[in-house]
Amino acid sequence: MSAPSSFDPTEPLPGSPDPWKAAPTPSLRAGPPFHMTDMIAAEPAMAGRILRRLDGSGTQAAALAAAIRTAVEADQPVVVTGCGTSEHGALAVAEIIRDAARATGLEDADVTAAQAFELSLDPPRRGLVIAVSHDGGTAATNAALEAARGAGCTTAAITVSGRSPVAALADLVVETGELDQGWCHTVGYLSPILAGAAIGAQLSGRPLDPAAVTGLVAAGSHDESGAERIARALADAVHLLVIASGADRPAGRELTLKVEEASWLPSAYRDLETFLHGHLPATDRATGLVLILTDRHRRAERLERAGQALAAARAIGLRSAAILSSDADVALAADLTPAGRLVIPEASELPAPVAALLSTATPLQLLTERLARARGTNPDLIRRDDPTYLTAATMAED
Repeated sequence: MSAPSSFDPTEPLPGSPDPWKAAPTPSLRAGPPFHMTDMIAAEPAMAGRILRRLDGSGTQAAALAAAIRTAVEADQPVVVTGCGTSEHGALAVAEIIRDAARATGLEDADVTAAQAFELSLDPPRRGLVIAVSHDGGTAATNAALEAARGAGCTTAAITVSGRSPVAALADLVVETGELDQGWCHTVGYLSPILAGAAIGAQLSGRPLDPAAVTGLVAAGSHDESGAERIARALADAVHLLVIASGADRPAGRELTLKVEEASWLPSAYRDLETFLHGHLPATDRATGLVLILTDRHRRAERLERAGQALAAARAIGLRSAAILSSDADVALAADLTPAGRLVIPEASELPAPVAALLSTATPLQLLTERLARARGTNPDLIRRDDPTYLTAATMAED
């Protein structure tokens, strides 16, 4: 095991090797700070750097925004795709682009997200397909882009490096430039959302302030004691459910994946309304629950339904917690979340989906990292330091 080295979170992270090769196995650290800890700390400064690199009319973000506009104005679909954390990034990018298109008057914009393996089997026959792949070497995502290109689509990629395999399959590439140093991807989730926000800003003409985004991302990781409280409450749960609605759904799915990768706690995601349609009988006092609610679009309706969901969970005795915007925190009674809350700023100056997705990224990651600590697991290698799980991963990759 390697001892943690000194780490400066304000310095740029390394990019992909040149020539390109897949991300190396992270070093095994005996305890915190993990690589994941470092990556969370690095994200605020990284957010500012990515937005500054992609700001302006001659940037890669502007080129992809123009391609999106061309597709939408021709009534052609825009499909964003990926796998794992990058699938959740794709869901987030689709939310942001759809909102940006509508802000320009393109109300009927057909912008969706699709899982890469499924898209590779049934690609669209026209339009634009955008692959999200942090490292750029995910086989299923590359297959999806290759199938889309073969079907006649324009292709694009949001990835770390233009030298990566996914970039070779893309007509347009948006590079994020900085590589995650652990396998429980944090930077790999936030960076495509930042790229999507930059693309959306170019498409809609609504500029983003990198300093404001940096502050928002930093604010999400400040409440370490709150994350530790929730982690203690959930650490010995048998099962964890994560619920969300609207633009918070990608974050809900990502929290589910992060918890399973990092802390090995079986978890499942449910849309807010879906949770109340048949899933309660399988829960009890050993079940944890985390609500994510920051999307300000139609918030009154979401708050009302979330309050009912939390009340139902309280009646059963679930260990309920929440990640909430400050206004949602005020609106939901404190006793509905006995396991605790992480509260983040509203960011009303940002488009609603951008605010929701950027503000929830670091809180969900901080909670995951503290849950790994509470359960005595190492998040960085997603259990591949265990020969059994390494064998399983190798079999799946082969």
